[in-house]
Amino acid sequence: MRQDWSQTIYDKLVNEEDARACKAISDEACQQVPGNFIRIIFSQFLSKLGDALLNPKITLPWLLQSLGSPAFLLAWLVPIRESGSLLPQLAIASWVRTLALRKWVWVLGSVLQAISVLAMGLVAISLDGAAAGWSIIGCLVVLSLARGLCSVAAKDVLGKTIPKQQRGQVTGWSASAAGLITLALGVSLWWGQDAAAVNDAHFLGWVLMAAAAVWLLAATLFSTIDEYSGAVDGGENGFKRALAQLTLLQSDEHFRRFVIVRSLFLCSALSAPYYVMLAYQQSSGELGSLALFVIASGIASLVSAPIWGRFADWSSLKVMQLAAMLSALCGGVLLLLILLLPSWLHWAWVLPGLYFFLSISHQGVRVGRKTYLVDLASGNQRTSYVAVSNTLIGVILLLFSAVGALTHWLSVAGIIAIFSALAIVGVIVSRRLPEV
Repeated sequence: MRQDWSQTIYDKLVNEEDARACKAISDEACQQVPGNFIRIIFSQFLSKLGDALLNPKITLPWLLQSLGSPAFLLAWLVPIRESGSLLPQLAIASWVRTLALRKWVWVLGSVLQAISVLAMGLVAISLDGAAAGWSIIGCLVVLSLARGLCSVAAKDVLGKTIPKQQRGQVTGWSASAAGLITLALGVSLWWGQDAAAVNDAHFLGWVLMAAAAVWLLAATLFSTIDEYSGAVDGGENGFKRALAQLTLLQSDEHFRRFVIVRSLFLCSALSAPYYVMLAYQQSSGELGSLALFVIASGIASLVSAPIWGRFADWSSLKVMQLAAMLSALCGGVLLLLILLLPSWLHWAWVLPGLYFFLSISHQGVRVGRKTYLVDLASGNQRTSYVAVSNTLIGVILLLFSAVGALTHWLSVAGIIAIFSALAIVGVIVSRRLPEV
């Protein structure tokens, strides 16, 4: 019976001409493709749902503000979340490839994320101030490292269980569903804001506990994937390889400039928590404002990624430049409002509206730089580019977190001004990159 419904859904989602063509997987795995296809989609969907509930750009900044944690901790949220999952991937990839079955690595990573988020929820309802802030940062470190386990294992399991020309559809369907659910979560939060307003921190604590349950459900579902033993050789240490190939920065001018540009364009993501922080201050912590940010994020993901993707096929360089300029423009408009029209910031839609365009710009930067890097390199050179750039960006993200120390001397407006200026510098530097 289980096979019947999974086969039915699979046939509807996958083109019939490709559904029977098992390219690059074993004959045994081919027999289990329909069931595995559905399980991986739902597992990834649940994982993305957990990410939407956690959201280090929206939920966690709001929570830290509700708990009265130090403002400089906001600068650590995005860098830890991203770099913590990026750097370990290079080091653990060789270990993962020594395992005949890799789905259990994903399960372990998902369980660790569930434990981390559960701990965050308990912190939210039991602590406050600096103690709560530092505890949440510590939990975020563990969660980020666990994401590295899931990321590496997911790619290998997908490659062993799903044929070529169907793998992209797995990611596409789960991402599309995640965008819709994020929008639904924002709408639900908007309608339920009055019931939740008794204690924002406690409410968000229960939201995080719900996210922990979602990750456990994802782990349970992923464990049922029918994975067959695979090759256990070829476990080269990606971290050592990346370090050995750092000479690319010296010998390859275009790649060196790309890494510089990518580093400067990180500002589209790093500035996001400060929009939320400002909205918290202007709205006195009303959850309705938080709901608008979640809704804006969901809509931006739904509408912008396909458009940026089509644009990137024409010119990925121009996508990066335009998206970065949009990020700087959002920061510039916000600065003008703070300096000249501060009363406008009290309007419920203004800051979420700016965040909507900031989210669109971030999507464009991500799509553009991924496409550009793939097109810039060829053959084995592409692997080297990815290894080196990911290693460096992971380190640079952590260095950017030092911006949080500036909150002792600068206002939120000053920090956003710095990020906007860096984005403009990135656009200027990118003008010397070749079209690919």
